[in-house]
Amino acid sequence: MPAGGPNLFGLHQYDNQTAFFGGQSIFSQNVGYAIICGYGAFFALVTMLVTVIDHYFAGTKYTSEEFNTAGRSIKTGLIAVDVVSHWTWVATLLQSATETFFYGISGAFWFTATSVIQLFLFGIVATEIKRKAPKAHTVLELVRLRWGHLASLIFFYLCYLNNLIVCTLSLIGAGNVLVAATGMNIYASLMLLSLSVVIYTVTGGLKATFISSYLHTIVIFIALNFFAYKVFASSVEPIGSISKVWKNLNTYAAAVPVAGNRGGSYMTLFSRGGIEFGILNCIASFGNVWADQAYWQSAIAATPQAAMKGYILGGLLWIPIPLIISMSLGLSALALDLPLSNFEANQGLVPVAAAQFLFGKGGVILLLTVVFMAVTSTVSAEFIAMSSLFTYDVYKVC
Repeated sequence: MPAGGPNLFGLHQYDNQTAFFGGQSIFSQNVGYAIICGYGAFFALVTMLVTVIDHYFAGTKYTSEEFNTAGRSIKTGLIAVDVVSHWTWVATLLQSATETFFYGISGAFWFTATSVIQLFLFGIVATEIKRKAPKAHTVLELVRLRWGHLASLIFFYLCYLNNLIVCTLSLIGAGNVLVAATGMNIYASLMLLSLSVVIYTVTGGLKATFISSYLHTIVIFIALNFFAYKVFASSVEPIGSISKVWKNLNTYAAAVPVAGNRGGSYMTLFSRGGIEFGILNCIASFGNVWADQAYWQSAIAATPQAAMKGYILGGLLWIPIPLIISMSLGLSALALDLPLSNFEANQGLVPVAAAQFLFGKGGVILLLTVVFMAVTSTVSAEFIAMSSLFTYDVYKVC
């Protein structure tokens, strides 16, 4: 809406507002702590239980090799969902919706299209690892064998810095959403999120991350289907169908056109801002994937037959996640003319506001659940990756 003006679609509760949240949290702090501690304890127990069953009934011995490579026996399905969980950062959920809020469908398209190329191409690398270095543990072992110790130290710095940045971005992104929704302490949220991941990662190693990734990916896809159904196939007004969303977006574009989009439309791919973001995102994402030991580790853990297929399937499974979250929650925030300020949008609160309107407080709980699944899956993989780098490229070498 024009700043402080009436809502364009008759939602008078938002008339003359300049911010959706106004600095007020949706829930009490107790809800935030309950989500982190409750989900953390549940998934930690489930993952540890599966690990114990695997040990006693399948005879798996949890040596250092098993801890870091999962026996090199992971098949296509688990490799695919593990790739999905690696790349489903909190930023995947929040930033894709934010870009859509600013640029329309162009933001959703360019975010997705420029982030999935890397996964497909990494499938070639995964195949070559199984062919040429079937006993490798880390990417740095390959670097050290090819170019020597000095080169491996440089790559150690780059890989570890990449892992650290991914962990930081994921935890802070999830923490910001939890703080905005519940008002809980940001430092407490970061510590508790990390603790829940550490418990099952230390217990089960790399195999535990595959198990948790599978469970988390199921929950994420179920939640995304709820969001898409509510926006495009329900009785919620003033949206609830594709035609209504289309009509509202055209109405909104007439009142608040997008600078740099063809005709100011939110329904065009010809967007200067969207394309510029896509180019930057594509370049940055290559570094995020190819310098991340977590992806190399999944390739190392795969069976030779699963390496290539797992990454291709993982890329195909990942595509719907940013598309659905952005095309449902991101577009609905525009089609409802929700009074989100630029500060709130840049904090990743676009999907939170849309979920609250569509489902009430239950929708926010559902979105917080998805955020929790995303951050714990990503961070568990990064923890194992950093552990492997220290084990095989610092401790073992020294």
